[in-house]
Amino acid sequence: MRYQDLSYWLSSLDGPLTPRPGLPGDTDADVVIVGAGYTGLWTAYYLAAADPALRIVVLEKEIAGYGASGRNGGWCSALFPTSLSALARRHGRDRALAMHWAMRETVGEVGRVVDAEGIDCDWRAGGTVVLARSEVQLGRARAAVAEAREHGLADADLVLLDAAEAAARCQAEGVRGGTYTPHCAAVHPAKLVRGLATAVERRGVRVFERTPVTALRPGVAVTPAGVVRAPVVVRATEGFTPALPGQRRAVAPVYSLMVATAPLPEATWAEIGLAERETFSDYRHVIIYGQRTADGRLAFGGRGAPYHYGSRVRPDFDREPRVFAALRRVLGELFPVLGPEVPVTHTWGGPLGVARDWAASVGLDRSTGLAWAGGYVGDGVGTSNLAGRTLADLIRGEQTDLTTLPWVNHRSPRWEPEPLRWLAVNAGLKVMFSADEAESRTGRPSRRAAAFSHLLGH
Repeated sequence: MRYQDLSYWLSSLDGPLTPRPGLPGDTDADVVIVGAGYTGLWTAYYLAAADPALRIVVLEKEIAGYGASGRNGGWCSALFPTSLSALARRHGRDRALAMHWAMRETVGEVGRVVDAEGIDCDWRAGGTVVLARSEVQLGRARAAVAEAREHGLADADLVLLDAAEAAARCQAEGVRGGTYTPHCAAVHPAKLVRGLATAVERRGVRVFERTPVTALRPGVAVTPAGVVRAPVVVRATEGFTPALPGQRRAVAPVYSLMVATAPLPEATWAEIGLAERETFSDYRHVIIYGQRTADGRLAFGGRGAPYHYGSRVRPDFDREPRVFAALRRVLGELFPVLGPEVPVTHTWGGPLGVARDWAASVGLDRSTGLAWAGGYVGDGVGTSNLAGRTLADLIRGEQTDLTTLPWVNHRSPRWEPEPLRWLAVNAGLKVMFSADEAESRTGRPSRRAAAFSHLLGH
């Protein structure tokens, strides 16, 4: 396997992606973490920073950043997969707002660590613009701002843009308005995760790569090379979780795919905008997302790839020519200056983790020592940092503001058994695609999409 081929991000790293040595045999630790993506490495980082004497082991099936951490859209944002209103219904307004403020603070915290550890990851805190390109989408933009105001949030969190203001940030075709939040930074995700792996090793954490974990039990992580015994065992495997024994229905691995253009000339960027490297999206149902990379490319992605029966995750699922073609088409529709043949040089994808109630969670079962975090639904770059800090507090037995947040020790229901799971997830994707097509054709909002979104807990 050539790890460089997994994403544009990994292909653009300096130097070879040579795996670290694997686990040499049985060993003891204070904490063993399964997964060397953002969640596992942030957890190790904050544990080691708080208590350098802790013996921390990280086990990774491939290399650090092999999963979503090395393949995502590069948005370090304050986005959380559960809306403020849904959190308020479940946990009350004050706890919902506490979650919002924690996520907002997280963007700055990641930037602080990037600076402190000297991680060169093309960090640029330019915020996010979400475009409205129809009256229906403009209605959603107004509703998003109204929801923010109902919870006491001001323009400093989310502001409604008119057509000129939105186009000044991102001059996509047919922009009628949108929203802007400053709480997001564009980042090179593979540089971040690889830099983080180096940072935790400097603090004494042992990272073993090419070491698959075949079973997790209280006090033990089992691998073909030996077992790691530790009072605390952390599962940080996100979209790859269903491969672990007993975890088949814990999350659904849903694929998100991306394309990257060749570096674009400055004259083209003058017509597109994104001068502050704002991340961008729009108010359609099927999520799209993009950023202007530090080397002048458009990195652009979206949902739409099918869910695979039995929560299977395989390398060949990373590439869906139909979805790549659709992404190129949408990118050309957004930015006609790119021409009829959008100059794509890289295509890739990978699975993200979706809990049954669309609720990310972090927790520690003190009776077993088993801890977990995940279910980010694609919002994991920032959320994983908050998860790592929270897990570090929980593992050390600290009572902090983070350990009282509403996602702590939340238990999502398990997904339905097959074939119901396959039918439900793929039916949902079809409804959202159909809704976008119908709204484009009729100019009226889709009731079916709204009903399905409510069913999923948004």
